[in-house]
Amino acid sequence: MRVAAVQASPVFLDRAATIGVVLERLAEAAGGGAELVAFPEVFVPGYPVWLDLTNASAWEDPDQQETFARYVDQAVEVHGAEFGQVVDAVRDSGAFAYVGVVERAASGGSVYCSLVAIDPGDGIVGVHRKLKPTYTERLVWADGDGAGLVAHRHQDATLTGLNCWENWMPLARTAMYGTGSEVHVAAWPGSVGLTKDITRFIAKEGRLFVISVGALYCSDDLPADFPLKDQLPDGVQYHNGGTCVAGPDGRWIVEPVRNEETIVYADLDIDEVRRQRQNFDPTGHYGRPDVLHLDVNRTRLA
Repeated sequence: MRVAAVQASPVFLDRAATIGVVLERLAEAAGGGAELVAFPEVFVPGYPVWLDLTNASAWEDPDQQETFARYVDQAVEVHGAEFGQVVDAVRDSGAFAYVGVVERAASGGSVYCSLVAIDPGDGIVGVHRKLKPTYTERLVWADGDGAGLVAHRHQDATLTGLNCWENWMPLARTAMYGTGSEVHVAAWPGSVGLTKDITRFIAKEGRLFVISVGALYCSDDLPADFPLKDQLPDGVQYHNGGTCVAGPDGRWIVEPVRNEETIVYADLDIDEVRRQRQNFDPTGHYGRPDVLHLDVNRTRLA
């Protein structure tokens, strides 16, 4: 299976323009022979880079409120016509895609960090909402649920995906291993520091392929009218990519790539997963379900 991980910058807080970037990169990856294409965490319309650099928890701060309101306004309605352009593009490409989005909740006043799984034949087959936003992310993203903790089949391979630090959650990883996952997509905001250790660890623990995909963000990406622009330093890079691929033996196939807009390709021999599981299958012959059991609630809560 040829996989493609898109390391790029969104058009920050511009949903329509960033969807345009997704369409361009999907076409490029398909032209490169990709059968699976992965995009970073909340690529559409971008990661909330201001949280750690401003007083984001200030009570009723007008600039923070305006920034949040704009973030919600630019969030994605996953089953809407605008995002339907991405679904159509995936269909045209013939590749399966994982696309990170800020998903607007039905209430209209909350958003989720979501990873949308799109099949070229069946359209949207999964929307995984991040179970627990990390640290300051809790100021903007609502808690998700277990409905997206499922696997998908494409080209005779079993695919799964998680957002960012969910990949550090032992039980979330175990839930993915339990689906029979052979290729796992880990979507990140983008940083070599985030991906360099956990990518190889998951690959070795799960005896599967892991694609970590991250974006690039710098202060120049902020729109001129961004409400908190004057509170953020100039000339700063917030995220440097870190896209990489590891094999089921825990070795690098592609080491972390930084500071470069690119599509990272890798050709995966899915049969290698079975070879590596000869001596260790975490939820198979090396599991002890009579002693240790994981119960996953896959109910969509809202």
